[in-house]
Amino acid sequence: MKKMCCWMVLILMVSVGWASPDGQKKQVEKRMKPVLLVIDIQNEYLPIIPEREKKFALTMINYAIRLFREHEFPVIRVYHTDLKFGPTPDSEAFKFPSSVIIKPGDPKIVKNYPNAFKKTDLGKILRDRGCNTLFLCGLSAVGCVLATYHGAVDHDFNVFMIKGALMSHNSTYTRFVEEIFDTVGYNALKVMLENARK
Repeated sequence: MKKMCCWMVLILMVSVGWASPDGQKKQVEKRMKPVLLVIDIQNEYLPIIPEREKKFALTMINYAIRLFREHEFPVIRVYHTDLKFGPTPDSEAFKFPSSVIIKPGDPKIVKNYPNAFKKTDLGKILRDRGCNTLFLCGLSAVGCVLATYHGAVDHDFNVFMIKGALMSHNSTYTRFVEEIFDTVGYNALKVMLENARK
């Protein structure tokens, strides 16, 4: 009985908030502050993606970018290059295809490792903007997107992948990643962003 009373008091304290010494209720606001990371959809790497998956994913990526812009949340573009093998920054192979609706003013991260957090300013940029929830899209679902997903978890961010906006060299692998990791579809993303603004 004594144990049960202790649990009930604890549950009550959690549900109504802790009282501060001056008797006012302390509540910690935990509003979602989202950001979209568009990862490595560069001309150099797109040829390895099955055509049908690439067409669908690029369309979904643009839908996601539009949603983030509509709700005035940031879009960050992430580029990959290898120090020895390229592609060299600002070459045509390095760029995103012109059909992708990124803007020159969108923050830009250039990475040399699969994880976009490793030896880049990504963590600082996100903290400076107050972002706490990352939404990932791009390629590869089994490479850099997945590595960045784990990097976000290691840096204490909430993180989701966007279903249908991921690509890899094998569509079966892409679907598998979407099934076993935290992914959200377009409609769920829309609702989440709408509620994040309230």
